[in-house]
Amino acid sequence: MSSFAPKTYQSQVLESVEAYFKACHELPSPSIAFTATTERLWGRGNPYNPLSGFPVDMPYFCLRVPTGGGKTWLAAKSVALVNTHLLRCEHSVILWLVPSKPIRGQTLRALRDRQHPYHTALRETGPITVLDLEDAKSVTRAALDTSTTIIVATRQAFQVEEEECRKVYQSNGALMHHFDNLSPLLRDELLSEGQGADRTTPYSLANVLRLRRPFVVVDEAHNNRTELAFDMLARFRPSGVMELTATPDLERTPSNVLHSVSAAELKAEEMIKLPVVLETEPNWQQCLANAIGRRDALHKLADDERHAGAAYLRPLVLIQSEPRRAGVDTLDFERVRNELITNHGIPANEIIVATGEEKGLEQVDTDYRLGIADPACPVKFVITQKALAEGWDCPFAYILVSMASLHSATAVEQLLGRILRQPGASHRQAPALNQSYAFVVSRNFAETAGALRDRLVAGAGFERREVAEFVTAARGEQARLDLEGHGGRVVVRPVAITLSEKPDLRSVPKPIRDKVIWDGKLNTLTISTPLTEDEAETLKASVTSETAAAAIVEAAEVSRTTAIEFFQTPAELGERFRVPQLALRIQGELALFDDPEVLEYPWDLSTYDAAPTADDISALGAGLKVSEGGEIDVDVASGRVVSRFLPDLQRDLGLVYQPENWDEIRLATWLCRNLPEQSLTHASKQAFVAAWLTELLGREGFTLARANLQKFLVRNRLEARIRDLRKQAVGKAFQQTLFADDAASRVAVTDHYAFEFHAQAYAPSRDYDGRFGAFEFRKHFHGRMGDFDSKEEFECACWLDIQAQQGRIQFWVRNLVRREGSSFFLQKADGRFYPDFLCQLPGNDDKPGPVLAVEYKGADRWLSAEDDRLIGGLWANLSDGRCRFVMVKDKRWDRIEEHLTVMSAPSADR
Repeated sequence: MSSFAPKTYQSQVLESVEAYFKACHELPSPSIAFTATTERLWGRGNPYNPLSGFPVDMPYFCLRVPTGGGKTWLAAKSVALVNTHLLRCEHSVILWLVPSKPIRGQTLRALRDRQHPYHTALRETGPITVLDLEDAKSVTRAALDTSTTIIVATRQAFQVEEEECRKVYQSNGALMHHFDNLSPLLRDELLSEGQGADRTTPYSLANVLRLRRPFVVVDEAHNNRTELAFDMLARFRPSGVMELTATPDLERTPSNVLHSVSAAELKAEEMIKLPVVLETEPNWQQCLANAIGRRDALHKLADDERHAGAAYLRPLVLIQSEPRRAGVDTLDFERVRNELITNHGIPANEIIVATGEEKGLEQVDTDYRLGIADPACPVKFVITQKALAEGWDCPFAYILVSMASLHSATAVEQLLGRILRQPGASHRQAPALNQSYAFVVSRNFAETAGALRDRLVAGAGFERREVAEFVTAARGEQARLDLEGHGGRVVVRPVAITLSEKPDLRSVPKPIRDKVIWDGKLNTLTISTPLTEDEAETLKASVTSETAAAAIVEAAEVSRTTAIEFFQTPAELGERFRVPQLALRIQGELALFDDPEVLEYPWDLSTYDAAPTADDISALGAGLKVSEGGEIDVDVASGRVVSRFLPDLQRDLGLVYQPENWDEIRLATWLCRNLPEQSLTHASKQAFVAAWLTELLGREGFTLARANLQKFLVRNRLEARIRDLRKQAVGKAFQQTLFADDAASRVAVTDHYAFEFHAQAYAPSRDYDGRFGAFEFRKHFHGRMGDFDSKEEFECACWLDIQAQQGRIQFWVRNLVRREGSSFFLQKADGRFYPDFLCQLPGNDDKPGPVLAVEYKGADRWLSAEDDRLIGGLWANLSDGRCRFVMVKDKRWDRIEEHLTVMSAPSADR
């Protein structure tokens, strides 16, 4: 299980974390670094919200990852980034907070298991020690000095009323040696007890943590954000706080969301099963029967796939029963179990009950090596009452059945999370096995669908703007009543009828009464919102004559059928949008060109000057001043006050983690080992690093002791230098391979490698919210639309949509940047070019027309976009007319118009 290939969105999350940590050192303060990093990543800088009770400029940020996105793995993987890029320290203390004791036990087991991906991710930081809070109370100084120590605890453990918390502050003889030979500066930072002559400094775990400046990881932060708990954490003088949650607090105490992953990205990368296919049925026995039928159909598909070589899969049904209430007839777990056994012939051993008293899941974990996922386990139905045990996870869960309306928010949110995860994090062959299913005992489909969407937002961390399309109706007649599911792209025509009598609307329930309007002067009843069959039956009781009752029933049917006009996007209509990509011929075979590293280029460090630059010397000098506690309080360029938090942190860590006195050879070996440059041979890297280090130590003031002290900063400078040199080499190879006279023999634009915009994979980091003006886009490929960088870009989109409405463009899409599954790109030597818009032009003879890529550039950025124009032009010119490219400035829409003719249009306009 230790082998784990990260998904693209996970790599992007980690890149964002690394970028923020680096910016913390490069810019005047972590707060400025946060705004600058989000500006660079997402095009709009987010304001920084300090955490109450902590230093204003302590690095504090949040990673927003929906349920099923792998938050814990991301947290484990981030530890190496914390050490290398934020703390610049080989070892550290990580205080890892979880929401409950069951999750604590699960996390500890996974982090300690050498075969688990979490442990493997942690090991990237070097030697590690994983402790619970009880173990930490006797941790040795040697353990902290020689390994990165992860202390896993619940948030509750740090609340004053907890006995566990009080022990954290009590003096403990086992910890006495941590306080030997402390500098006066560090000793002054310790917590003390008593006053005057009676004042003492306890040998407590709290004081050990204050010395070590722990970095705090808050898993499932929405469960941990209480002011009391966070105030207690501030007493440990943390070096930073990273939250991971599906549902960050954006209002009361706003989290600093550095990177937000969408549910559409998880769907695109096969992490979760979407959409949730919903079916409502008022009869509970029929609802349960429908769910059983669906499970049997899914099981057959899974068996067919297994015979073809797919992994084992046994779809599970999670049934939320009603709690027992004295004197009330309820659909409790006993009644549901009896229904399954008696009326459906389900064997008793295929059903388990998981309630407060019934421990069926625990017994399954005991009886079977792989728990409920074990092929020998017969269980197909899990009946619960409120919520399942925290930490229980099984991607085999496909179907949620709720015996009552979705009233218990917590239980429904948790059960929804259980059915969303994709088995094996990879799509199955049958589309039905890539979806989740919900069956709810209810008469009102629209209301139930709305409640389900609310639970996906509140519990699973989906964004409100994307959730509409992720709950769909199983039956067509119910889909017509789900107006919210069409994202506002629906027109409901009022239905008016003349009645011979005035209906008694006072006798009608208010939800139905609000859907109709009575005009006494004209004797007309207008149905303004579609009525269900049940609602029509209730409404017709408000009149006495059969004629009026029949008219109401007939009008109600019209209101939910022909009176509803749905506007469907091209994606919803089943149109396909495929854009040919650049491919590179490697050893005679074409491969997608998505990484410049595949280019053949001479890459030998021995040809370059292995010597520190003037910038290197300046950076090392500033770093030394920081480590010695020198004042750097004003940034000369901006005049802004520079934060003292990181300089003080570096000073404290330098005092508590004493640098080892390595000789030059050992230091060079460490530097080589910590420079992740896969494209170099070890000998080449070692020779360059040794020569660079020798040159550095020959400079005035650069002793071996100083190099040991600054080894992380030296590593960073070397990494930047090697990266720049490699960039130069790649740039030369890029020009030679793609733009030489014989480039066509090595590069091609082929339909074999084509990017496809999938219907449910479009996931803007920010939707257009009307900030540049209102426009009713009718031909955008998706219902959602990514934001625009400028008003001119918005106007370009409006112009394209107008052309599409006139038939000159079939449909178009706002291309996104760095969003897996919804971003078309052209690879450059030093990054990727994402054209602003992609347009499908009309075709003929059942063949799709050309694809036109449009890039809008402000006049101030025109000169710097030369490489974008070059790669866009190459893509078009190699496509045999299937692709066209134009870059526009100054609202020169006529430059786009030249490319809208179907025949004999130029391929590219540079």
